[in-house]
Amino acid sequence: MTAPTTDTTQLCFHCGIECPDDHIHIDEKYFCCNGCKTVYQILEENNLCQYYDLEKMGGNSPQIGQFAFLDNPVIANDLLDFQNDSISKVTFYIPSIHCSSCLYLLENLYRLHPAIERSQVDFLKKQVSVTFQHKDITFRQVAELLTSLGYEPMMSLSDVVKEKQKPTYRKLLTQLGVAGFCAGNIMLFSFPEYLGLQDATYKNLFGYLNIVLAIPVVFYSASGYFESVYKSLRKGIINIDFPILLSILVAFFRGIYEVVYNNGAGYFDSLTGLVFFLLIGKWFQQKTYNFLSFERDYKSYFPLAVTRLMFGKEEAVSISDLKKGDKILVRNGELIPADSMLYNGKAQIDYSFVTGESALEEKQLGDFLYAGGRQVGGTIEMEVLKEVSQSYLTQLWNNDTFQKEQDSRIKTFSNAVGKYFTFGVLTLAFSVALYWYLQDPSKMLNAFTAVLIIACPCTLSLSYPFALGNGLRLLGKQYFYLKNGEVIEQMANCDTIVFDKTGTLTTAEGSKPQFYGSRKLSSFEEQMIASLVRNSSHPIAQKIKHLVSKNDYLTIDNFREIEGKGIEGEIDGLPLKLGSSKFLGLSEELVSQQNAEASVAHVSINNHYMGYFSMPNFYREGIENTIAELNKKYQTFLLSGDNEAERHNLEKYFSRKENLYFNCSPQDKLTFIKKLQNEGNKVIMIGDGLNDAGALKQADVGIAVTDDTLNFTPMSDAILRAEQLSKLPKYLNYSDFGLRLIKFSYIFSLMYNCIGLTFAIQGTLSPVVAAILMPVNSITLVGIASLGMIWGGRKLK
Repeated sequence: MTAPTTDTTQLCFHCGIECPDDHIHIDEKYFCCNGCKTVYQILEENNLCQYYDLEKMGGNSPQIGQFAFLDNPVIANDLLDFQNDSISKVTFYIPSIHCSSCLYLLENLYRLHPAIERSQVDFLKKQVSVTFQHKDITFRQVAELLTSLGYEPMMSLSDVVKEKQKPTYRKLLTQLGVAGFCAGNIMLFSFPEYLGLQDATYKNLFGYLNIVLAIPVVFYSASGYFESVYKSLRKGIINIDFPILLSILVAFFRGIYEVVYNNGAGYFDSLTGLVFFLLIGKWFQQKTYNFLSFERDYKSYFPLAVTRLMFGKEEAVSISDLKKGDKILVRNGELIPADSMLYNGKAQIDYSFVTGESALEEKQLGDFLYAGGRQVGGTIEMEVLKEVSQSYLTQLWNNDTFQKEQDSRIKTFSNAVGKYFTFGVLTLAFSVALYWYLQDPSKMLNAFTAVLIIACPCTLSLSYPFALGNGLRLLGKQYFYLKNGEVIEQMANCDTIVFDKTGTLTTAEGSKPQFYGSRKLSSFEEQMIASLVRNSSHPIAQKIKHLVSKNDYLTIDNFREIEGKGIEGEIDGLPLKLGSSKFLGLSEELVSQQNAEASVAHVSINNHYMGYFSMPNFYREGIENTIAELNKKYQTFLLSGDNEAERHNLEKYFSRKENLYFNCSPQDKLTFIKKLQNEGNKVIMIGDGLNDAGALKQADVGIAVTDDTLNFTPMSDAILRAEQLSKLPKYLNYSDFGLRLIKFSYIFSLMYNCIGLTFAIQGTLSPVVAAILMPVNSITLVGIASLGMIWGGRKLK
């Protein structure tokens, strides 16, 4: 294909606009700029030039002014997910995403323009999140770039892409309607053939009418199969749609031959019926996928809480209960749950959760704070400007930055089976066709087509997403929120569980900390301590705050929280510290005098040691039975940062005394997890995410236990509401059940294929019956996966 030309100008081969000169060219193709040339080269290098798809003119040139509204900063701010001085992030809804080639191209946008830092595709939702440097490329230019690639974003002035776009089935339903209309009429025109009527005039007329009606079915209703196969062949891959397309084309051209040369009715009733039922199956799958996605985004519970300020009082509420205009308080390390405006406090925001880059940004009063940022420093107060988007938070959680390098064995098996199954089906179909050509040519086409349809390997890939999708939904309703479906498989493969103690096995509820010192704290000293601990979400700090809480908090400067050690800050230049004995530099003699049966937090004011708070350890309700149940199936370990005072109590819970470790630093916990994995164990780490983020990330499955806090680590794979910890054995058994169900459905699918092939090979199974059985098989597998997980989920309550 060469570039279109006129007498005086060259048109850009990629985008179709007029080239300013003819200096930029490659392969005898002219380009208006180096950007278009680069796009072409990337497409060419990766066998993706099917993008041009034999059009008369390459590319799609956006209509002038089509995205001009994106230049308006007010509108842009409503649509952007995030923006700082240099970086912007936006999520586009792109209906034309439909195959792996689309995914490859859209995730390589950074190669098309140097100002695009990264792009991530959510294939099922047909969304792409783009992070770009807005000083070098504007929001509008990003949208125009996508449009020029053939991926026009669906947006209007009323869109806010953070919220889930409503799926559109218009094209699929139109294709389904065309196929149904034509199939019904072809069957009517085929009645003379069915009834054995011999009127040659009407027989020929109806035959040609059948050809006319079959054309839109093949080239419009079945166009998705042409696109899918064409793209995969250009990449040197034979995908699972190839056997189906081959059967459609063979039936179509054989039907034309029968009508034109043999005066027969052809096979158009079977052909159009085949396409009609295939599209019904595709529509059913899409509807089910979108149902699961909706349930995941809106009816599962992201089990995080936020502190809302009401009439000067603090109250913990679920983030789903936040409304526009609410005043909220965010402490050190906590997540900003929704787009908000800062009105009190010194904000230092870490947006690595959003951008993947760790760099603190200082914000001033009145500044806009984006959802997904994490406060580092003292407490800040803000007003919510937009309601929480749970789907957006889940998307951030699944950012590539926080992914673990783990492969799904079931998914890998499914992909491998699908790959080799296609070649096997093609070989078998041609062998059967050859056999019947020699034995009974009248059965050849039926047998060939039926084999291609009945043995479709796509049914193998249905069980995994539908089973795990329902698992995500049902576990989410039980306040056990998983990052993605593969976490269920990873949990089922684990054989070892490691617990943190403080905040995980123990709870601050019911604990009444007592202060022990050389003298009683003054009212002002209590106020200073309350002001310091208010900035931390650690359960011990929060319990101390409740003991000495005052309505008037003092301003804390230079607040710091050192993981596993303690917190410090200044009030009017006076230094305050609260934490472990090592953090305060206390002598062993002084520490030995404290109550060894409780968790303690030492206090110093203006570098003078004041004493310590002692809190009895209250274990969560049912924890003894929970660990006893887990001991039956798993190795269980305890890693605690506290001293060994509680060893004798904990030894009653754990099956092996030597599996209890105390005085562990965050690094010690991470190293211990690595050691277990090096020994061949698959490890679940359960902690509060405060002092064990590294261990949660290192573990095969990291579960963060939350208790009225937004101190959530994205390194975890799951979030569990603390009061649901006693149900952990049920959740793990459910993951085992899900994996067994997937394997059962695979066996069922393979048995279906074997039985169906037995009849297809014999030539006794018509293509229409095979086409009906295909969606029936799909619906059956979806039913097994979905209803099976729902039935198994009864035990979760």
